[in-house]
This record gives sequence, C-alpha cells and structure tokens, in this order.
Amino acid sequence: MVTGASAGIGAAFARDLAAQGCALVLTARRSERLQSLAAELRQAYGTRCEILPADLADPTAPANLCAQLDAHGIGIDLLINNAGYGVPGTFDASPWPRHADFIQVMMTAPTELAHRLLPGMRARGWGRIVNVASLAGLVPGTAAHTLYGASKAYLIHFSQSLGQENGARGVHVCALCPGFTWSEFHDVSGARAQVARMPRWMWMDAAHVVREGLAAAERGDLVYVPGRINRGIKTLFKLLPDRFALALIARRAHRFRVGADASADQHSPREH
Repeated sequence: MVTGASAGIGAAFARDLAAQGCALVLTARRSERLQSLAAELRQAYGTRCEILPADLADPTAPANLCAQLDAHGIGIDLLINNAGYGVPGTFDASPWPRHADFIQVMMTAPTELAHRLLPGMRARGWGRIVNVASLAGLVPGTAAHTLYGASKAYLIHFSQSLGQENGARGVHVCALCPGFTWSEFHDVSGARAQVARMPRWMWMDAAHVVREGLAAAERGDLVYVPGRINRGIKTLFKLLPDRFALALIARRAHRFRVGADASADQHSPREH
C-alpha cells in the first residue's frame, strides 16, 4: 500500500513496485489521479491495482482504509507511508485547524497505519514499512514551515524504534530521508519560486530516491539518506556545534522556506 500515491515520490513508488510485479493498493485524496495511475500500471505491467481514495487529514481515514482492506481480503506486506505536504509561513500565520490537519497527515496517520498493519506482517513473518521522512528531520529546524522538520524527525525516531522491535520477526522498518526531489511538493507548498534558484546538483529525481529507499529497506537500514550530497549535508550538520549549525541553516532558510526571511529578522538563533 502506497499513501500519497497520486503524484511525486508516491507515484514513483507505485511504478517501481508495479515493475517488480507487486500487487498494489493506492490511496490519496485525488481519485482521478489514482485512476489514471492505476490504468497506466495495469496496461504497462498487468499488475493488480486497487484504488482506495482517502483524505488522511480525516482522523477516521486509517481505520476506514484498513476496514476496506479486510473487506477485500487484502493483507499488506509492504506499507509506504508517503503522504505529506508543507504548511508555508510562520507558525502563528496559520489557524490551528490547519496545523492539526498537518499533524494528522504527517504523524498520526502513518503511525496508526503501521500499528494496524504490523500484526499481519509479524504473523506472516515478513513485512516492510517505509516511512518517507526527509533530510529536514536530520538538520536543525528552520524558521517557517515550522512543523515540517519536527514531523520528519518524529518519523525518523519512530522508524528506528519500530525497526528494532520487529527486525527479528522479519519486519524491516526504514525512514527514507530524501533531500530536494523533483516533484509537485514545492508547488503545493508555495516554495517553487525559492527552490527554483537552488543549484541543480542538489536535486534528485523521484525514481532514483525510490530505488535507493526500497534497497535500503530490504537491507534492513533503519534510516537512509539517498544521494552523496545529502549524506554530506547530514554529516556536516552532525559535526558542527549547535550554535554554528543553527546559524548556518538560518542564513540559508530563505532559499527553500516561504516566510523564513521575516522570521529570521525577528529572531536570531543566538537569542535562544
């Protein structure tokens, strides 16, 4: 099952898995996108492809999805928790319901889906859970998009703990932490104008990210950062003292975070 399968990294996961002969369950908000992707995959690979449209901002969505799986007699061996987006601007610029929806989609829903599908994987003695996190969860937080890095850091630590609990039962859990990836993500978050100025060598294509992520999950890696540039960035921020790391990310945030300029003027990292 791939969440957020209608575009970007989610669609790339669906295409890669279909090419490997996997039967798929695809879920996302946009039903017409799912139908189009399913038709493409059936024609290209002859794969079985079930469509279950759902909005994971709805707290009942994970339970409803799993009930539909049970009704269809479908057991999930591989869960790709990919659905996600960003909320641009500073924390106080958005009303609380918008943040609550974000937390539901980015943290609660993937956690609940893993909880509901894990018992079947353990019973069968084989399973894979890939939580699509981000390099943002491994570097200091930035001004603007306030909850994004925090939600990804949660997925990373959740994956580490869940993987250690279940590895001996044949269930591998991996937090996949891509950096800048060509997809619709930045259009939806409103950051396309900023990130378009980033050098091309910092970007990866979604298909490459997916191939590396699936291989990492198969190896049993608990956390995986695709791309040498991204791994170098992770190492740099790990080695830098906190004060310097925060100052560096604060100076660069305006390149990829909507609203970071104004926030940086008001609050220097040195004040905290």
